[in-house]
Parts: sequence; C-alpha cells; structure tokens
Amino acid sequence: MSEGKIVDVGAAVILRRDGSFLLAERPEGKVYAGYWEFPGGKIEPGETPLQGLARELHEELGIDVESACPWLTQVFTYPHATVRLHFFRVTAWRGEPHGRENQRLAWQSADEPPLEPMLPANTPIFRALRLPAVYAITNAAELGEAPFLERLEAALDKGLRLVQVRENNLSPEGLKRLSREIIARCHDHGASVLINRDASLAHELNAEGVHLSAQQLMALEKRPDFALIGASCHNVEEMAKAISLGVDFSVLGPVQPTPSHPGAVVLGWEKFAQMTSGSPLPVYAIGGLQMSQLKNAWQRGAHGIAMQRAVW
Repeated sequence: MSEGKIVDVGAAVILRRDGSFLLAERPEGKVYAGYWEFPGGKIEPGETPLQGLARELHEELGIDVESACPWLTQVFTYPHATVRLHFFRVTAWRGEPHGRENQRLAWQSADEPPLEPMLPANTPIFRALRLPAVYAITNAAELGEAPFLERLEAALDKGLRLVQVRENNLSPEGLKRLSREIIARCHDHGASVLINRDASLAHELNAEGVHLSAQQLMALEKRPDFALIGASCHNVEEMAKAISLGVDFSVLGPVQPTPSHPGAVVLGWEKFAQMTSGSPLPVYAIGGLQMSQLKNAWQRGAHGIAMQRAVW
C-alpha cells in the first residue's frame, strides 16, 4: 500500500424498528479478527459507497439492501492502513442477516455499552446513535407559557427526548424560571435539555448542555465543559469549526423559508446535502420543516430535523 493512501469502506448501521442495530465480529483470517464492528467492507474501483456496501452486505450477511441513507463519514488511521468509513443507515432489506463467513452477529441498543473488543473507528458512532431524530426548540413566546408547557408534556409522553430552550424575549429571571420548569419535566421523561447560548444558566440549572450560536462557535478555542454541545451553522466554515471543536452535533439551515429568520438565505435540500456529505458530525436540518419531511432529510444525509413550531 502506498504511503498516504486512504481505503474507502462502506459501513452499515442496520436498524430494526425498535432502534436496535446489528454488529458483526470480524472472522478468522482478517485483520483484527475477533473485534466487533458495523458490517460492511472495502469499496471496489468503479463502485459508489452505497453500491460497495450493498455488495458486501450480500456477500457477508446474505441480505439485499432496499433502503439506505447516507449518514456519517469517519477517517481513522490504523497501523496497517488509513480508512474512510462511509456510514449508511439501512432501514429496509430482504433476507435474514446471518454470518456467511462464520462470523458472530449481535443486535444491540444504543443505550448498552458497546461489545468488546470494538474496532476503534466505530466507537464515535455509538455516541451519535444516542441522539434522537427530532430536536425540539421551545416556542413559549408564540404559544404562551402555560399552553407551551402542556404541549411539551404531550410531546414528551410521545417520545420527544431532546429539547433546546430558546426564549430570547424573556428577562433573565423569566428565562431561569421557565428553563427550570422545562428541565424538570424533561428529566422526568428521560429527555435532555440544552440552553441556547447561556452556558452559565445551563450549569446553574444542571442542563445537559448548551447550544452555541454561530458567532459563539467561531469565537471559541476549545469545547465547553458539558456532556452535550450543539451548534448552529449556516456555511462550510462554521461546519468545519464545529467539527474541529468537537461538538456533538450541528444544526444546519435554514433549508426552507422560516418565520424565525425572515429574509435569511435559504440553503435548499441540494445545498444541504452537499454541505453534509463526508461530515463526521451528526447534522440536524432546520428551517420551515414538518415531521413529514424527516425521511427526506435522512435521504439528504441529515441525522434528523430541528423544529420550533411544527413539533408542538
């Protein structure tokens, strides 16, 4: 292998309806035999990443891919090679996965510790898999606080698990009071809360993290000390900074016109897909979106969608 050459690999996060995903143990005779990984393999010349992945899944697991969406790309240097892993979320397939190379298979949940030993290039994927498909942004300013809290409770009952508190119209005292109530309700349901821009308030109220504005993101030199960090991005430079800073996810948009940012430059889905292609960072699409557009967002490489109005 020539020095500096990158080996492109297709990798599959094969997802069942219950959210569990398939892991495979590398068989005897392969490098890192006995290590666990997401199924897949080397992309051959002339193949797209999806074509190569589909072929590998048929050869290794005996399944035929029916639906797969591009997701994350990870570059990792092993002693023997540098690999670029093109991860796809596979949600529909024909056949029952079985080890055609006598490799062991296991279905796992994102809440469980990864099987050991795990190939190190796969480790960041587990953190990303814990992020839900929907990122909700509060809208008490338009709905009124009492009606909003009722709708928050209903959404949490239906499975909402990630909320950003963004209420720029409130006084500091009002924001603290409302944030405390939102955090309490979310934590009762096992949901995580990020405070928009205000790291001090997030620490004081024991929120899981902070959501950075694009301006804050570009000014920072290191990742803030929180379990969960999100960042708003609108261009390639901001996306690159979010990746280098090591935030957990970015929110990219607006994809469509939105009342929150009248007159803002709209990306559109084609530009969104271009900007997320090859990213190691989970990206939520934002801007005038409805829940019905989630699958469309997945097809364009999004981790999920962020919404301030339609989610409520």
